[in-house]
Amino acid sequence: MEIFHISAECYPVAKVGGLADVVGALPKYLNKLGHTAKVVVPGYDNKFTNENEFDTVHKGLLKLGWFQFSYTILREKTNKLGFQLYVIAIPELFDRPNVYSYEDDTERFTAFQIAFLNWLTETDQKPDVIHCHDHHTGLIPFMVQFCFNYQHLKHTPTVLTIHNGQYQGWFGFDRIHYIPDFERGKMGFLEWGGIINPLASGIKCAWKVTTVSPSYLDEISENANGLEHLLRFERYKSLGILNGIDTDVWNTQTDEMLQTNYTIKGFKKGKEANKAFLCEQFNLDPKLPLFTFIGRLVGEKGADLLPQICSVALNEFHQKLNILILGSGDPNVERGLQSLQNFYHGNYNAYIGYNEKLAHIIYAGADFLLMPSRVEPCGLNQMYALRYGTIPIVRRTGGLKDTVIDIGDGGFGICHNQTSVFDVTHSMYRAIVLYEDAKSFDAVRKTCMQIDHSWDKVAEEYSTVYQSLIQ
Repeated sequence: MEIFHISAECYPVAKVGGLADVVGALPKYLNKLGHTAKVVVPGYDNKFTNENEFDTVHKGLLKLGWFQFSYTILREKTNKLGFQLYVIAIPELFDRPNVYSYEDDTERFTAFQIAFLNWLTETDQKPDVIHCHDHHTGLIPFMVQFCFNYQHLKHTPTVLTIHNGQYQGWFGFDRIHYIPDFERGKMGFLEWGGIINPLASGIKCAWKVTTVSPSYLDEISENANGLEHLLRFERYKSLGILNGIDTDVWNTQTDEMLQTNYTIKGFKKGKEANKAFLCEQFNLDPKLPLFTFIGRLVGEKGADLLPQICSVALNEFHQKLNILILGSGDPNVERGLQSLQNFYHGNYNAYIGYNEKLAHIIYAGADFLLMPSRVEPCGLNQMYALRYGTIPIVRRTGGLKDTVIDIGDGGFGICHNQTSVFDVTHSMYRAIVLYEDAKSFDAVRKTCMQIDHSWDKVAEEYSTVYQSLIQ
């Protein structure tokens, strides 16, 4: 089968969150199954685009309401990512370094979707499946069904994966003219709550809807920022498929970002070496348990509570632990985390920003990973931590609930039910008790590293979905 994945993000081309990791891995594993999976992303003005070579495969024009833009389809020459990568260059809209947060994001991503469909139409391509990811590509299922320009794609199956249902891409009907001509009687497929809602439109029009974990499918049927009723109505065509991780990238034996590589058999020495490096770099005590948080400093992740969590834990546990934070986001949270550095020298530190190499070393060197998320559709960090022998401390929600079993239930993680200072610090206390029981601690870490969250099984599940649609 030929499958086009179309997305705003793809690691390592452009990454903001877990969406990039999924789109950068799933196609590679689909290709291993014998399919031809391709990825299409916007042509951002970033490091990857500037440092790699591309062939021009198509040029065209697109209309966005009263405006006209030229676009160019570029293909990465070497297929070094394990799949064919295409970027759509629209200079006036995407010749910028960031993925999101521009005032014209509606125009940018609507034009991106139109350019993609124009390219398929003008070159008479008919892929077996078009797989759309999140609201940035949520208008495609509508356009291939109802826009007059794309009728040759009408019978092409479309799949929409919801990575985060809280963001839906809303815009007003004053911009309905952005969408290529269609029968006006079909306008209801675009609308939800009185405005155009690309994610809702994708849910209505896609042949299949998937979420990134089974539990998240249940959760957004009850809480999805206004889409609950729609998701319950469309449940018959919806499926939760748990994400995997790229075990070629996340491999303790070959990861070039680590200070010391290690195997399951020699994990103790390997983790100790990486921990020693971190403690030296951040002025921490290598004899104490090292807790970490890696990710966006936003409310969804429970990060707004981190300054208080860190302060309470360090005070109540008499500084018998280390805490290292890596992330960026809410400026108030950033300032709160930075201010703690003045009070807990030798037990606490924070790196505000994004650093992929440091993240890998932290996964390898930390003892425990904090994930007190309020919302976590799947979560990949806990899988990276497990792979590297770091025990996750998670709130039971979404994919965290599906992937982490509490040690009290015979599992390999530490779980709590609420995103609260008390729940998290109590879980940290349990972690310290486990750490002090060296034999049990090592047994749990070894169990963590043996868990298989690779993409192989996940790719087979998606392959089954695609095949069912074609049949």
